[in-house]
Amino acid sequence: MIQAEPNISRSDMIRCVLCGSAPCGSVCGKLNPADLLRSIWFRNEQGAAGRLPEHNPCLTCPAPCERACVRAGEVPIRELINRLYYQVKPECETPLPADETRLQCDLCGIPLENPFLLSSSVVASSYDMLDRAFDAGWAGACFKTICTLDIHEASPRFSAVTGGDGSIIGFKNIEQLSDHSVAENMETFRRLKARHPRKFILASIMGQNEEEWAELARRCEENGADAVELNFSCPNMAEPGLGVDIGQVPELVERFTAAAKKACRIPVLAKLTPNVASMNPAAEAARRGGADGIAAINTIRSIVGINPHTYVSAPAVHGRSAVGGYSGAAVKPIALRFIAELAQNPALRGMHLSAMGGVETWQDALEFILLGGGSIQVTTAVMQYGYRIIDDLKEGLNLFLAEKGFGSVREAVGLGLDTLSPTAEVLERDTVVYPQFIRERCIGCGRCAISCMDGGHQAIRMDRNRHPVLSGRKCVGCHLCLLVCPQHAIRPRGKRAAVRAAQSSRPD
Repeated sequence: MIQAEPNISRSDMIRCVLCGSAPCGSVCGKLNPADLLRSIWFRNEQGAAGRLPEHNPCLTCPAPCERACVRAGEVPIRELINRLYYQVKPECETPLPADETRLQCDLCGIPLENPFLLSSSVVASSYDMLDRAFDAGWAGACFKTICTLDIHEASPRFSAVTGGDGSIIGFKNIEQLSDHSVAENMETFRRLKARHPRKFILASIMGQNEEEWAELARRCEENGADAVELNFSCPNMAEPGLGVDIGQVPELVERFTAAAKKACRIPVLAKLTPNVASMNPAAEAARRGGADGIAAINTIRSIVGINPHTYVSAPAVHGRSAVGGYSGAAVKPIALRFIAELAQNPALRGMHLSAMGGVETWQDALEFILLGGGSIQVTTAVMQYGYRIIDDLKEGLNLFLAEKGFGSVREAVGLGLDTLSPTAEVLERDTVVYPQFIRERCIGCGRCAISCMDGGHQAIRMDRNRHPVLSGRKCVGCHLCLLVCPQHAIRPRGKRAAVRAAQSSRPD
């Protein structure tokens, strides 16, 4: 059974660096520890357990994998595999599907092997890269934006906000568009289609006027593109009046969409900017211009990491910096909000939504699907971990669909929309859901009590044995304690009627 709370978490393998050609895999003759660890990292632990042989070879093994590790002795590989065997595998009620037919879907009527595409960026910028990505299992790619501009990039052009385990939480870039000529990119399309006829090529384009939008769309169709994506959202353009400057003006979105649509017969998607209060005006303008779908979100304008000695933000280019585009896991909640907004707009009904913004795991992708995403695009996770993440994206989602009884991923699209309201007035406010402490997991750290005391309603204290004790009279059921507990040792309990008078008498 797929668990909302994993049996094994990233913190259990925090010293693992997810090596390429990992030494741990080369010394094990029975398993591939590197693949199993990667699946744990990407929340596909049930898939990892399903791939294990019947008998556990680790029981009598001296663990040469741990000695071969680039951080020898620091990653408990044998323990993690044993936990897959004895904690995860017994809970697996659904065998791994024999094929990937459940993942088959479409983008504006054109078949996709699975919903996963590379998004327009450096990860989809050359023939050699996409040849490898398609062999790895990606259903297609949105090629890095094609233009007639003379592109010169800054160096360095990336920066990041990282977590305690070193993984990227938020990623900033100041990169622009493809620095290959239009002719070179057209040759790439032809070669890719010849080698991978079933893969989906989404051609991202950016013109400087209606004639250029039309000409680029026409040439992409003639050279094998399956659809065109109009880049109305890049926040990093050196020239004014392009990218995000278009996406913030619905009239321009409509005009340039119409120009591209008239020039080609293949589907046209408008890629919209999140640097607006609402995406609906631009999306409706794109529809008026003839767009068949919407792609969202692009990166969010950001400033990252001010150096306390030079006073320059990152990335610093010869002592200067600039506002850039923010992506990665940190933007996923914002991206989900925009996708839901588009999916719930009746004026956009029937349009394909190609969703992106912080997807790393199959569960991330599922959230976008449940809110209306018909296809999923990925960049930042690939930049950090490589094309190999497609294995766990496909396996995890396929297993979920099989366990839930879905015949196709299409059946899951939009299932989370009916319970979601854009405003809070619909929420029931007359009951309180208490937290419940799981004593066997609690280590007595007191984090719940500290957070409740200083950030909540002073409803938790620690007894003399370092056990948390709840005051039902004070608890308002905010669940801050659940979020801060490092052991996942608190869960929701039952409900009780709230006393509005008592609540209203408390100071803010």
